[in-house]
Amino acid sequence: MPADLAEKTDRYERLLAEALEEADPAVPTTSPLGDAAEECLEMAGAYLDDGKHFREEGDLVNALAAFSYGHGWLDAGARIGVLDVPSSGHLFTV
Repeated sequence: MPADLAEKTDRYERLLAEALEEADPAVPTTSPLGDAAEECLEMAGAYLDDGKHFREEGDLVNALAAFSYGHGWLDAGARIGVLDVPSSGHLFTV
């Protein structure tokens, strides 16, 4: 099982990093919804950093959880329409 956890953690880290590069605010950044878009991006970036920290500490379970939560912020932002993301491909479920 540890090999599966390590592979999944690697995959989710790459997925979150790629998704962060592709996601952009879909609303004016000067509006309240723009604040929500920026918060989604900031939270996803913070979870990416947290996951990397957990990985360095050898804590793959929390690293995987952090990468997953980060991607959840991006998916949520895309679903409510504050983030512009690719509609095709493997990065998002929208």
